[in-house]
Formats: sequence, structure tokens, C-alpha cells
Amino acid sequence: MRAFCAIGSGQQIPCLSKGLLTTPRTRLCFPERLFFCQAKSADDSGIDGSFSFEALPTTLLAAEKEEAKAVLTLFLKKKGLSNAVAARTVNKSDIFIDHLVLRLHSIHKSRYLVGRELTTLEIRDVLIPYLETLAKEHENHIVDVVENFPNPPVKEKTAVPISQPNPTLDSKRLKAISRVSEIGPAGKLRPHILYLIELGMDLEQIKAITRRFPAFAYYSLEGKIKPVVEFLLDLGVPKSDIPTIINKRPQLCGISLSENLIPTMTFLENLGVDKKQWSEVIYRCPPLLTYSRQKVKSTVEFLYEMGLSAERIGKILTRSPNIISYSVEDKLRPTAEYFHSLGVDVSVLLHRCPQIFGLSIEANLKPLTKFFLGKGYSIEDVGTMISRYGALYSFSLSENVKPKWEFFLTMDYSKSELVKFPQYFGYSLEERIKPRFARVKECGVSVLLNQVLSLSYSNFEKALNKKMKKMLSDKDELQACSSNDLQQDNVQ
Repeated sequence: MRAFCAIGSGQQIPCLSKGLLTTPRTRLCFPERLFFCQAKSADDSGIDGSFSFEALPTTLLAAEKEEAKAVLTLFLKKKGLSNAVAARTVNKSDIFIDHLVLRLHSIHKSRYLVGRELTTLEIRDVLIPYLETLAKEHENHIVDVVENFPNPPVKEKTAVPISQPNPTLDSKRLKAISRVSEIGPAGKLRPHILYLIELGMDLEQIKAITRRFPAFAYYSLEGKIKPVVEFLLDLGVPKSDIPTIINKRPQLCGISLSENLIPTMTFLENLGVDKKQWSEVIYRCPPLLTYSRQKVKSTVEFLYEMGLSAERIGKILTRSPNIISYSVEDKLRPTAEYFHSLGVDVSVLLHRCPQIFGLSIEANLKPLTKFFLGKGYSIEDVGTMISRYGALYSFSLSENVKPKWEFFLTMDYSKSELVKFPQYFGYSLEERIKPRFARVKECGVSVLLNQVLSLSYSNFEKALNKKMKKMLSDKDELQACSSNDLQQDNVQ
């Protein structure tokens, strides 16, 4: 059965949702060729001909959704959206993400029949051209297209809108949300809901999770949720962290311990992930254990390719497990090539500051490079600054770098001081830089920039006292010399 995920004015066409949109409204029409997607037959899915993901492994489906989210996030950033807006849009667009995954399955149906996973490159090659076509058709409404899918964005408001159900919630989603607050025969909520509440979650939080991930409402307590929670507690995860982890990655509760979680952890431990720090690793990046083995391998292979040793890769995965979430071809490789063009040792930078490889080249990296070049620094200077302090490129240009640069110009240091000590940009302007420099001026001494900021308060004061004593000593010597010279002149 074919399902068209777009409608013209007043058409009744089934999509991922079983609901029908029947009320005519003034809309920008989506071409059917853009939103065509192949659904399973009713016989295959068992649910009115709508597509079902139930036959797919949980880890594979979760990994593909994460890949789709990464591609969509990158795409929105390239279209000029800020990191925050792009992330917010993606988080509000679960149905569109499902649609992207459905498109992957439609185009690569033969791969799934033989049980082969798609690579990151294959996923990108399907989704990016599709998103580009979509953007071309609805250039000024792309966020509305994504957030309101499958409803096209409203071109103009109608005078009297006709009340209708929220089109972004299909019947399965509504049923799942309703299930969360259902009271059983004993007059209580379902066991797994009560268990989650005992862990520190509230009913509204559980509903919010279910709204994003409907399958969560159907996880059994003894078969899925409780074993995973107890496993996390045994790893040393504090009970107070469990609600945060589940909220970030509810899919984690649906993964088999013996078939998925433990083998994945063993695989990562063999790569060098510190098994003593699993509680911190999981808290920082709950999706890590839900990614497919292929996705993890592709990232590890890239890190080897960049010249990192197995030991350093293990440390990176322990400190910054989020690097696994970055697409190798869309994010890591282009970023590595960009830093290499600035003369940076990419392997060293990856080891010291892997998180900056998740930044946008166009929105974050290039503007900062352009800023420093515009202030008279050379490419070599910029490369040196990044090599010495990779976190520099994680700072906001407008809110961090520019204000601190303007103050630096008043500090009587040469511009080369920032090449020697780019960590200057990592200190608070109001709480550290200004008070420390005011103290230096008050004492009337000259102190190196790194000493002004990097020393502890007590050591900073000791350095100032030492400088002042030396200054007074030099002054006394100068006065003594001047006095002796004057006496000799009088004798002569």
C-alpha cells in the first residue's frame, strides 16, 4: 500500500498517522513526489496498512533515528539556524524524523531484507538531497515544514479556523500518552509508571518522554525497565541521575542487557574506555550504548586514521563519548580538514579537545578565524592559538571573544601575548580578568599575562609582592647610584 505524507487543500490522505485531515485550509501545497514514502502492506504490518518499525532491532532503529537527527541538525545549521534553534526544531520533530527513517527503509529495502545496516555515508546520501529538494520548494518555511509534518505550513491564517485534533499526534502517540495515566483495576497507575515515579520522575515528565518516544509507554517493568535501571545502579550510577538518563535516552530501557548493552560495553572497554568510569560516561552520553556497532566502529576507524593511538582513543571515548554521535563524513572529517588547513596537528587537537569537532564550520569555526585574521594575526598565529587552547573555538564570538578582545586592547600588552596565552579567553572577564588587571595597575608593576590569570589568588599576590619588592629595590639602587654620582661630581 502506498502512503502519501503530504496533502493538498482538503484532501484525505493517510500518512504515518491513522488520522485523516479533512478540513480545507489555505496551505502551501507539498508536491506528492517529495513526500512519497513506501509503507508496508496491511498484511505485513498488521495495523491498517500503516508502517511499523516493530520488526526492526531496537538498537538499529535508535541508531538510524540518531543519524537522521544529526543530518537534519547539520542541514538546518547550514541554512543559517543557530545551534539552539536547530536543536529545538529537531527535538520538536519526531514525526518528521520517523518519516526520514521510513524513507531510508523505502529506498534501501533490499538491505534490510538481508539484515545489513546502512552506513553513515549511505544515510547521508539519501537524506541530504531530499532535504535540499525540500528546502528549495519551501525555502522560507523549512522550519515549519519540519515541525508540522505531515501538515504543510499555513500560508495565511484563516478567519475562523475549524477546530480539529492536533495533526502532529497520531493515534498511536495519543494512545501511548493516555496509557501513562491510566488507572488499573487496583485503583493504581501501571507498575512501571509507579516504579519510575519512585525513582524520582513525575507523571508529566513521563508523558513528555512518551510524547517523544511512544514505545516507552509499553515497556514492561520486570522485562525491560527494572533490569536496566538496576544494571545502571550496579555500575555506580547514582539513583538521582537515573531520571535524567532516562529522559535523555528512553530507548535505553528497551535494549536487551545480554544481547546489546553488555556486548556494546565490552566492545568499548576493549577500545580503552575506562570501565571504572561507566557511570560518568553514561550520564554524559546516554545514547552511547544505543548506537549500532557499525556507527561506533566508523568513528573509531576515523580516529585511528587521524593518527591517534588506541590508548588515546580510549581516553577520548571516556572523556567525550558524545564524539560517537558526530557523523564521520558530515562532521568529523570536514572539521579535521579545516583545522589541518590552519596548520593544526589534528590528532593532538582531537585528544585535547574532541568536543569542538561537533561545532559547525560555517557558523562557529570560520567566523572566529576571520575575526583573528582581521585583527592582524596570521594563519600560523591562529593555528598556534588553536593548538595551545582548542577550547578557544567553542566560545561565542559576540558574547565572549569580542568583549574580551576589546578589554585586552586596554591592557598594554602586545598582540603576541594572546598567541602565547590564548587561554586568556577562557577566564571570566568580570570576575577574573578585570579585577586581576586592576590589581596589577594598582601595584604599578608589570606582570606576564599568563601570570595575571593562571595563578591562584595567593600565588598571584605573592608574585605581585615580589615584583613590588624588586621594583623598590631597583629604585633604591638607582637612587643610591645617582647619589654617588652626585657626590663624585661635587668632589671633582
